[in-house]
Amino acid sequence: MADACCGPAETPIISPAESGSVGTDREATPLREPLTPWWRDSGVLIPAASGVLLLVGAGVSALEFPVAALIIHAASLALGAWTFIPGAIRKLLRGRLTVGLLMTIAAVGAVLLGHVAEAAALAFLFSLAEALEDRAMDRARHGLGALLDLIPTEVRVLRGGHECVVAGANVRIGDVLLIAAGDRIATDGVVAAGRGGVDLSAITGESIPVSVAPGDPIAAGAINGSASLRVTATADGRNNSLTDIVALVSAAQERKGEWARRADRIARPLVPAVLILSALVIMFGFLVGDPEFWTERALVVLVAASPCALAIAVPVTVISAIGSASRFGVIVKSGAAFERLGAVRRVVFDKTGTLTRNVPEVVAVEGGEAGSSDSALIAAAALEARSTHPLARAIVAAAPAGHLPEAQDVTEEAGHGLAGRVDGVRVRVGSVRWLLDPEVDGALVNAAERLAAVGMTVVVIELDGRATTVIGVRDELRPEAGETVAALRAQGISVALLTGDSARTAEALAQSAGISEVHHEQLPSDKARVIEAYRRTAVTAMIGDGINDAPALATADVGIAMGQTGSAAALESADIAFVGTDLRQLPRAIAHARRGLRIMTGNIFLALAIIVVLVPLALWGVLGLAGVVLVHEIAEVIVILNGIRAARVRSN
Repeated sequence: MADACCGPAETPIISPAESGSVGTDREATPLREPLTPWWRDSGVLIPAASGVLLLVGAGVSALEFPVAALIIHAASLALGAWTFIPGAIRKLLRGRLTVGLLMTIAAVGAVLLGHVAEAAALAFLFSLAEALEDRAMDRARHGLGALLDLIPTEVRVLRGGHECVVAGANVRIGDVLLIAAGDRIATDGVVAAGRGGVDLSAITGESIPVSVAPGDPIAAGAINGSASLRVTATADGRNNSLTDIVALVSAAQERKGEWARRADRIARPLVPAVLILSALVIMFGFLVGDPEFWTERALVVLVAASPCALAIAVPVTVISAIGSASRFGVIVKSGAAFERLGAVRRVVFDKTGTLTRNVPEVVAVEGGEAGSSDSALIAAAALEARSTHPLARAIVAAAPAGHLPEAQDVTEEAGHGLAGRVDGVRVRVGSVRWLLDPEVDGALVNAAERLAAVGMTVVVIELDGRATTVIGVRDELRPEAGETVAALRAQGISVALLTGDSARTAEALAQSAGISEVHHEQLPSDKARVIEAYRRTAVTAMIGDGINDAPALATADVGIAMGQTGSAAALESADIAFVGTDLRQLPRAIAHARRGLRIMTGNIFLALAIIVVLVPLALWGVLGLAGVVLVHEIAEVIVILNGIRAARVRSN
């Protein structure tokens, strides 16, 4: 049980490292324990029994059997008090003053004053609210742990050339998984055989299946499409990307944000302050000569000022919201990051690998005589097949299908391009400045300028000393980039672009995405300085994926890394990681965090308002002990239910 409304029980989800070693038998230890049904949960059944006895005692009292009613009420009190008095006493012995201690004092005081029924009502309502709090926290954590259900219980694998069935948790690195149509992938791996589509929606929130072929990586929890695949495991069944997500988010739920710290700063001194206030009321009773009356009034004040709802206003909301965000592929590393995400007013994008696919493609071919472009591309691809430059892969991929001829005498001209011979033809492939003469190649120069004006990198192909063709290569925008920028602006968020590319390339791409603020030719240190300047005027998020983005990610109020394609440095520097590559999850995540922040704020104000209203009413005698307890616990239930609302994930 949680300690008397003073925060969630410290029962994090079992981390993969703690759940047992990898074995080969099918009777593997489960990665997590199932959520106990409420009708078998002693934490719920004991308060329920207390409530039943309280009602029975009230009925017996109405029939005027006072002794029997007293016994039944005492039994109700004992059951309810058992859920919080022992814990309150243990913490008191360790020097901690808790809300449970306030309730213990109130219950004991009520009994000493002869109000056993009121004490039983207090114990029942408080134990019920505590049970609901524990249940809500367990459900929120369990919702995150449900990601582990994406790991299948049994998997067919090839070991030593023989097919066998093992528990999903017991898959080893190097196992070859035999994946039938519709099967879930038990762990991270690389496709060894087969081609098809896999559904990553349960992990990344992306609804469109991803095509895979031999050599492609595949993530744990993905659902195979209609084809049969063989996948070589690159991680074991207990320590893969899916279990890492659960461990990361579970740890994040324990790291408090500013709102949580504010609530703690308010709630922590309230307990001793309430004890002092109650003691002063009792002292006043002795001064005016009616200690029994004012002692009873002091007990009511003690309960009225208890910060039960305040202590849980933030944790239940943060745990619910962070856990549900992980279900659409957004991993929030701390409560503080979640709160800042909800306050973001500016988003700054890196270009390569974030707004773009980071896969350069040949998107335009101009010049040359009719039908000669294909032969020029084949000759260029033959040379580029020897190069490791990123543009080389794009040119090779753009060449017409078929066997590429062998290039001879290939040399690299540093800073210019490649030269060699293909089928007896002298071929050079390189930059405009190297291969084009404005006086001789006017038409190609004009074509090159047109391509460069729309953000393409221009490559020239020369055959036997004559420039024949220009190629436009560009790292294309992600198809959802424009939609993402528009969605952010609809939320009142300004958008900017940071890139190391030239002004012409950066401006062309930004215009295509709908971004007006562009910072081009930026070094990593330049990016960090731009982010620092932005932070002075608005809460700023930076989203990137490369090593050169790490300083900016660390500088931003919220650093967001593209997890699937991002570098280790970017992921380490970021506060939030995207498991997938769909940029539309960014406005969705910000909207989710904003909603959670609104719920959190509402909970705190409600909890404080209850104390502000109840204390005067208790002090003036408008409400008695049972009435104050009832109002307090109803407020706590409202806070819990409101916090659970943060777990709802709205569809795109």
